[in-house]
Amino acid sequence: MAESKVFEVRDLTKSFPGVEALAQVDLDILPGQVHVLVGENGAGKSTLMRILAGLDQPDSGTLNYKGKIVALRHPYEALSLGISMIHQELMPFPEMTVAENILIGQEPETRLPGWIDRRALNQQAASYLRRLGAAFSPDRPLRELGLAEMQTVEIARALARKAEVIIMDEPTSALSDHEVQILFEVIGELKQQGVAVIYVSHKMEEVFGIGDTVTVLRDGRKVGTHQIAELDPQRLIAMMVGRELNSTIDKPQVGHKHVLLSVQGLGRGTGFQNIRFEIRAGEILGIAGLMGAGRTELVDALFGLRPAERGKIFVRGKEVRIRSPRDAVRHGIGLVSENRTKYGLVLTMSLQHNITLSTLRSCCRGPLIDMVRESQIAVNETRRFGIKASGLNQDVKFLSGGNQQKVVLAKTLLNEPDVLLLDEPTRGIDVGAKEEIYGLITSLAQQGKAILLISSELPEILSLSDRLLVMRKGDLSEELDPRVVTQEEVMNQAMLN
Repeated sequence: MAESKVFEVRDLTKSFPGVEALAQVDLDILPGQVHVLVGENGAGKSTLMRILAGLDQPDSGTLNYKGKIVALRHPYEALSLGISMIHQELMPFPEMTVAENILIGQEPETRLPGWIDRRALNQQAASYLRRLGAAFSPDRPLRELGLAEMQTVEIARALARKAEVIIMDEPTSALSDHEVQILFEVIGELKQQGVAVIYVSHKMEEVFGIGDTVTVLRDGRKVGTHQIAELDPQRLIAMMVGRELNSTIDKPQVGHKHVLLSVQGLGRGTGFQNIRFEIRAGEILGIAGLMGAGRTELVDALFGLRPAERGKIFVRGKEVRIRSPRDAVRHGIGLVSENRTKYGLVLTMSLQHNITLSTLRSCCRGPLIDMVRESQIAVNETRRFGIKASGLNQDVKFLSGGNQQKVVLAKTLLNEPDVLLLDEPTRGIDVGAKEEIYGLITSLAQQGKAILLISSELPEILSLSDRLLVMRKGDLSEELDPRVVTQEEVMNQAMLN
């Protein structure tokens, strides 16, 4: 007898101004299974997930949940039915504690009604954190956590809801390999309990590692649904992009010239210490490591977001002081942050204004903005990076994660930096877009840029880097040759006690 469906979607259609996001999409979700949803950026995955979580409403179509037609007009309605979502772009309350974020809306009370039992609150939150292998305290303010730790809090919040359907939108995008393994073990427990997991991912190893069923979307339409066992990665990628992709990165050898960036004895608090390296023109220096190793803190210091307290920075052989992002840009340094929504974009502004924001002076005639010139620049960059949007005036917050990342890259490169800091540049980007970004990175190196690349995806960093360093507990390892070192050797370096 066929297993009953917990969620049944029929003919779901949704349009935004100038864009048909979904067109008559069907989806069947079974209890105790992981249903993976894949597709390029702009394929409609995020729109579909937002509708299932009550964040958006469809133009037409039906949602049948546990045998009843439902209209999810608000996220609270979805939560009350047992549908929870972990967002790729986190939705935390930074001024509240970790425990308050995890158990928001279901805080334990004391014997006096209306008073929160703080001890029980922290104990319950700690139990969910332990389940995910997290070591930080439940009474810490959320604003003190890094991106990966905040992602862990989001996952813990979904577990605390005891949902029957959990939607996970790129849940591992900020997690280390160890944390990913713990999450997969939790997903296995959820399956045994009959929980249905809708899992959005661009990573083939995740799709084939934990998925039972996969649905492919392309340009808002359903391409097909298959059992994972029926497919292989190449066939699945071809369904996603409508073409075969080259699985290797074409990286021609480039003659490395003069040193563009040199760092001597750089340190800040306990985040990192005595950092020394140099990058030459045309070179890609990779830094691998686990979450919390200090990699993001290092690039933040180089860009002036959280300036270094010790050591020296040299650009083109000249010592410079970087106390703010303005200083960094003035010295020819650009950053693509791992946290694009905090440091890379103004979500309530348009696509056009975000692209030109950091070079707005070049769009001005005297004190006034030349709107024609600004529009021309935005059009050129949108075409160059293949950004999918309904128009230049569309708010960036309505773009898919991958298209948002392309906007950040376009904006950063408009300043024509000589030194480019790339912190997880392909986070949340689909396989087709990754291929484009890889080509762009190697092209920038060929043009003579010095590139510092941080990535948690070992195949990516090994393929792109000319030299490789591993960061562990704020220290850098000896230099490794990415052409001969294995992924296992890199992980051993990252995890040595």
